[in-house]
Amino acid sequence: MTRLWPSTLAGRTFLVLLLGLLIAQLVGLAIHGLDRVEALRLHQSREQVDRVVQLWRAVATTPPGGRAQVLREFDFPSGMSASLDDQPRTSATPPPPFMARIAGAGPSPLMRGPPLLRPRETLTSGTDPPGGVMLALRLFDGTWLNIITRPPRPRFWHSPTFLASFGVMSLAVALLSFWAVRRLTQPVTTLAQAAERLGRDVNAPPLPEDGPTEVRKAASAFNTMAERIRKFVADRTTMLAAISHDLRTPITRMKLRAEFVEDSELRAKMLADLDEMERMVAATLAFTRDEATAETPAPLDLAALLRTVADEANDVAGAELVQVEAPAHLALPARAVALKRAVTNLIGNALAHAGACRVRLLAEPGSAKILIEDSGPGIPDSELERVFQPFHRLDPSRSRETGGMGLGLPIARNILRAHGGDVRLANRQPQGLVATVTLPA
Repeated sequence: MTRLWPSTLAGRTFLVLLLGLLIAQLVGLAIHGLDRVEALRLHQSREQVDRVVQLWRAVATTPPGGRAQVLREFDFPSGMSASLDDQPRTSATPPPPFMARIAGAGPSPLMRGPPLLRPRETLTSGTDPPGGVMLALRLFDGTWLNIITRPPRPRFWHSPTFLASFGVMSLAVALLSFWAVRRLTQPVTTLAQAAERLGRDVNAPPLPEDGPTEVRKAASAFNTMAERIRKFVADRTTMLAAISHDLRTPITRMKLRAEFVEDSELRAKMLADLDEMERMVAATLAFTRDEATAETPAPLDLAALLRTVADEANDVAGAELVQVEAPAHLALPARAVALKRAVTNLIGNALAHAGACRVRLLAEPGSAKILIEDSGPGIPDSELERVFQPFHRLDPSRSRETGGMGLGLPIARNILRAHGGDVRLANRQPQGLVATVTLPA
């Protein structure tokens, strides 16, 4: 039952609504059918009474020699037969309730005519199998008119096309319910898609504020929240840009003053510290600004991009440190500059800790996967996610040559998630690390 229960809101609403409508339809049809059966039984009872009275009067007013001809020519309804006998074929026992009027219970039509047309004696009993009545009426000459009536059993569904009609009505109800549920749940899907777009791009277009009152209120609240987030990000970026600009001026002055330091060793250390401060300010500003969202997505050959990054890294190192295994072409929509920066950071991280790496590009249904494998020392399992936190480094030292600033992996993950993908780290056996990048194709 759990597997049959839909997982989506639209599916559950549609199933509950459809079951409710079908149950209500079946109950209504059952009530209609029961009422029809009762009405048919009453109609059949009255028809049988009328035919019995007609047959009795026709036989009673006919001379004995012509009564057999009357029986042969009489128009008997379905389930009714009669015969003339010297003895009754039944005894006085209670008849079925719905044939009580034929049996003489209550005001019987047989006893309403002139005295000469009334039966001298009336005997009734039920039939075997049950469902009808046997009636014996004695004529003036002592002959018995024996009548058997077995009304046909009323059918619950009288129409031969009932199943087809029920199927057409059920299909119409199902289609209408499906259309209504889709219309009602579409705003929920639209809101979820808008939230996902906002998570990737803070400048995503706002939701249209139309539809029912509740939908308009939800869309307006979402747009207000998105606008506040955009304002917060813009204010933060502006603030950091101002801080970066203000820091560059005193750093430049300190560099100029450091040039007048007579001690060459001390002067070199001061200039190195100032250069590192400049690089840290620039890296922090780039991370906070999130340049991945400022570029417009366009078709990109991912295989060519990986080969370009590998060639640049190999040219800098002067050796074949990065090997690429990829198909000839693999196109997908992406922000070329930002994605190149993310891949460069991941490959650079592998080269910094392992000295070499292998890059593999795999095409999968609806996505592309990049595997960056190295044979370095790996990372403790408890640190596989923490290394994506800004400024978190495994190397406790603050030296850029050994540990960097801890922004390469966070920047790479931010860029990839802005593309709708992600990056995960895992240890290899017997040693090494693999960075798995997934991107929607």
